[in-house]
Amino acid sequence: MSGVTARNITKKYENQQVIHGIDLDIQEGEFCVFVGPSGCGKSTLLRMIAGLEETTGGKLLIGGTDVTHADPAERGVSMVFQTYALYPHMTVEENMGFGLKMNKVPKADIDAKVAEASRILKLDEYLKRKPKALSGGQRQRVAIGRAIVRGPEVFLFDEPLSNLDAELRVDMRVEIARLHKEIGATMIYVTHDQVEAMTLADKIVVLRGGNIEQVGPPLDLYDNPDNKFVAGFIGSPSMNFMQGAVADGGVRVAALGDRLIPTNVNLPAPGNKVIVGIRPQQLALISAEGPLTIDIAEELGGVAYTYLDAPNGERLIVEVRGKSQARSGSKTDVDFDPDSAFFFDAETEQRLR
Repeated sequence: MSGVTARNITKKYENQQVIHGIDLDIQEGEFCVFVGPSGCGKSTLLRMIAGLEETTGGKLLIGGTDVTHADPAERGVSMVFQTYALYPHMTVEENMGFGLKMNKVPKADIDAKVAEASRILKLDEYLKRKPKALSGGQRQRVAIGRAIVRGPEVFLFDEPLSNLDAELRVDMRVEIARLHKEIGATMIYVTHDQVEAMTLADKIVVLRGGNIEQVGPPLDLYDNPDNKFVAGFIGSPSMNFMQGAVADGGVRVAALGDRLIPTNVNLPAPGNKVIVGIRPQQLALISAEGPLTIDIAEELGGVAYTYLDAPNGERLIVEVRGKSQARSGSKTDVDFDPDSAFFFDAETEQRLR
């Protein structure tokens, strides 16, 4: 196992710079997830670590060795792609051992490594099948098995679950978490799905526009976001954001009927605009008639999401445990602990603390 270190890593395509001076430390044995919207640079950064994309500037180290301009085969990494990339004419066993066979590894060693990977991934009963006889989840496990038999220093995953249906995604998420626990290898995982990021990662790297917005353990990013982007990206449903105006003793929020939210954070002078953020889980519907209008309620069984429209056009989502009693078109209000509110600068969108 090895850690990965990036120092001032940049990437340009002709005159367009897509990665802007990234500094990052991924510790040995850590499960690190790159997350962010489409086009944020997460897959490009992963491919640079793999050696599939040339690094324009900066330095990349794996296990303390400078691999910035090394060939992919010399980096000690193994990559699992979104597409399974299995040979259709080969069995599962042959697919997993093919890379070692091409490197002229003795057959006895190949058989032992394939058997161990098969045990870890519970593929023993499928070893003689060809990919067409497997489900999508089984094919992805074979692709992961092919990575395992190489014995890499670092595993790289590029959105490996995006082609699977919802149920299989959950199953494979558990499989990958169990795999990391069993083999303890350094893993770097790219996804746009923040639920995958929250459930799998030891460390999340939130990217936007080729820059790192914040790095930290999942719950640290959830509880203590540095800016509005991270606050809105981490957490499902997304955090509610409302315009507020600084007043004596707190912030007045027009969407909540000009309610004053008391706070001890360092706010700008009275009259300045700020952004107020409150998570759907922190809001509670109250029966009293208020400034908010119930639009729709999504009933999901054990939980319901109620969508509220404010007079100023802003929209709130309230998470309700159990069945929602909300009636479309009726007036309502919300209650919450003032300490659960986040405040952001209206211009920079940085967190006010």
